[in-house]
Amino acid sequence: MEIGDLSLAESEAAVALWEEAGLTRPWNDPRSDIRLALAGPDSTILAGRIEGRLIATAMVGWDGHRGWLYYLAVAKAERRRGYGARLVRAAEDWLAARQAPKLQMLIRAENQAVIAFYETLGYRRSDAVMLQRALR
Repeated sequence: MEIGDLSLAESEAAVALWEEAGLTRPWNDPRSDIRLALAGPDSTILAGRIEGRLIATAMVGWDGHRGWLYYLAVAKAERRRGYGARLVRAAEDWLAARQAPKLQMLIRAENQAVIAFYETLGYRRSDAVMLQRALR
């Protein structure tokens, strides 16, 4: 798998991958998320490709205090081959190059398989409580 930045031309393939992985929600527009992530220097979407075909993604961003990871997805037919772990490491490298001291992510509590995946990579649960309020 080769890793590079997602191109806008790959947006629909990324959305299809996210839908297959169950990452999209009706209240979040994934196409808007892609445009926003690719628009500035503080975020990107890393794309994993085999022979030019998009098979994995990881959205990574930096808010000046900590790094964030979103939309880690691997095509169902390509899972269990280490591609997800490679993308996480690539996101860590992207953030380290920007001097980010840590990487965080939000995972739904019921998604125990994903939590276990990240724990195998050295991630630990935080005692922080997430609060939110819709602004639009």
